[in-house]
Amino acid sequence: MKIVLDACVLYPNVMREVLLGAAKTGAFVPLWSGRILEEWARAADKLGPAGAAQARGEIALLRAAWPVAALAPAPGIEARLWLPDPADVHVLATAVSGSADAIVTMNAKDFPRGTLAEEGVERLDPDGFLMSLWQADPDGIEAAAVSVLQVAQQADPSWQMRPLMKKARLPRLGKCLG
Repeated sequence: MKIVLDACVLYPNVMREVLLGAAKTGAFVPLWSGRILEEWARAADKLGPAGAAQARGEIALLRAAWPVAALAPAPGIEARLWLPDPADVHVLATAVSGSADAIVTMNAKDFPRGTLAEEGVERLDPDGFLMSLWQADPDGIEAAAVSVLQVAQQADPSWQMRPLMKKARLPRLGKCLG
């Protein structure tokens, strides 16, 4: 299963790390474009120079870990596509070019299911998507989430699974793991 990860699920960190941890288990093949990664970097710029530098470093690691995940939309494909927010057409173009099964995004209103269906693409919210992956492979997804929790606990030992997932906008997954 090929999945385009929208910038809004690559940044924030916990959500991205759980999604990529799931991808490392082989649950899905992640896809993105250079423009999606750039949107993530621009969002991190709002945190200041340190946030921007951290995002650029993480993007470099992401590119190294998944060298074939970055796709350029096929020439001219964006011109024939439509979404309510024209700034998001490149995400759909990436999905179509990569023969993706779905786009994982928090922006439901910008990716109408009917419009995506015309292109053979689904829209999935990250919590629901991870829940479906957990149902198929509870041990693999739990291991990915535990790894993320351990990193969070290095910064603050008081973190527990359920509150961390809730803060990361993954409350249903957190409830199952928590």
